[in-house]
Amino acid sequence: MAKLVGKALVAQGGGPTAVINQSLVGVVLEARKFPEISKIYGAKHGVSGIVNEEFYDLTQATTHNLEQVALTPASALGSTRDKPDIEYCKKMFKVMLAHEIRYFFYIGGNDSSDTCRIVNDQAISQGYELRCIHIPKTIDNDLVGTDHCPGFGSAAKYVAQAFSGINQDNRALSGVYIGVVMGRHAGFLTAASVFARKFEDDGPHLIYLPEKAFDQKKFIKDVQTNYEKYGRCIIAVSEGIQDKDGTPIMTSLAAGEVEKDAHGNVQLSGSGALGDLLAELIKAKTKIKRVRADTLGYMQRSFLGCISETDKNEAREVGERAVQFSVWHNVDGSIAIKRVGDYAVQYELIKLEDVAGKTKHMPDEFIDGDNNVTTAYKNYARPLIGELPVTDRIASPSVHKIIGG
Repeated sequence: MAKLVGKALVAQGGGPTAVINQSLVGVVLEARKFPEISKIYGAKHGVSGIVNEEFYDLTQATTHNLEQVALTPASALGSTRDKPDIEYCKKMFKVMLAHEIRYFFYIGGNDSSDTCRIVNDQAISQGYELRCIHIPKTIDNDLVGTDHCPGFGSAAKYVAQAFSGINQDNRALSGVYIGVVMGRHAGFLTAASVFARKFEDDGPHLIYLPEKAFDQKKFIKDVQTNYEKYGRCIIAVSEGIQDKDGTPIMTSLAAGEVEKDAHGNVQLSGSGALGDLLAELIKAKTKIKRVRADTLGYMQRSFLGCISETDKNEAREVGERAVQFSVWHNVDGSIAIKRVGDYAVQYELIKLEDVAGKTKHMPDEFIDGDNNVTTAYKNYARPLIGELPVTDRIASPSVHKIIGG
C-alpha cells in the first residue's frame, strides 16, 4: 500500500476529563514522528471548529508547552455538545477536503465514534482516502468494546476520595447524607464510592445505580434501617437512577416540568435537583431531621491534583496508538483497551460501527442486590483508580465514667 501523505486533524468532544489532554498530546507528539503527516491541526471546540475552519497549527507548539498541557485537566482545544448528523458531517468533510486532511482523530465518547463513522463514509463515497480514528474518552466508562475508558479512573478516584471524606464528616456529626454522582445510563462511577469503606460501619451504606430499578418505598425502608443500625446513613446515587418503567426518578419526584438538554434528555447534571428531592422525600417519610445532599457535578470530571497514574498513562497511549494504527494499519476504527493478566493492557483497533451509538452497562456480577456492589467490581476498578489516601480511627480504650457510673 502506498504511503498516505497529508495533514492530520485532531479534535475533542463531549464532557472533558482530567486526562483527555494526555490523549491530545499523545496524538500530536506521535504524529510528529511520521513523515507521512505534514502538519497537525487542532480543531477549536470540537466538530463545530471543523465546520467553521477554526484550527490551531499544533505543528508549531513546543514539546514543553504540550507536556504542560498534558498535565492540565479539561479539553485544551475546547469541546462541544454538537451531535453531527449526515448533513453536518458533509460540511466537516468539505473543510477537511479543502485543507487536505488525510488523518482525522476524534477524542470522545459514543457520539464521537459515530461522527468518525459518518465522516469516513463520506470519504469512501467520494473516493477520498481518509483515515478516521476514534480515541475513547468518558468518565461514565460506558463505551462498548473496551475494558474501560480513559477519564474514568481519575473521576473514580475523585468519587472514592470525596465519599471517604464525607464518611469522616458524617461520623463526626451524624445524619443522612446523599451524594449524587454522574452517570446517566451506567453506574461505574457511582460504584467507585465503595472504596470509601474501610471499617464495617463505613459509608456509603447504600449505593444506587441506573442498572437497577429504584423503588421509593424500599429506599425509605433501607435508609431507616441503616440509620437505626449505625446512627447515620451515607447514600451514593447515580444521577440516572430510574424506576421499573425506565422513568428517571428526578422526573417522578419533581412537581412540575424538568429541564431538558439540547438532545431532549432530562437534564441530570448541573443542578442539585435530584439530591434535594431525595432529601425532601426522606424528611417527609421518616423522623430523621438532619438530611443533607450534594451533587458532585463538574468537579468529578476535571479535578486538578486527583489523577490516577494508570489513567494518565493509558490516556497518553491511546493517543499514540491512534496515530500508529492510522499510519500502519486500518483506514478507520476505534481504539480499544484490552485487559490482560493482573494488571496489564493491550490496545486494539475495533470497527467504528461496533462502538457508535451503543452504551455499556455495569454487568450483573458487579452489582449486589439493588443498593450495593460486589468484590468483582472492586477488583475491576482498583487498578484503574490506584492508591488512595489512608484514613484511620483512634484506637484507644474509653475511660470509665466516675460521676455517670
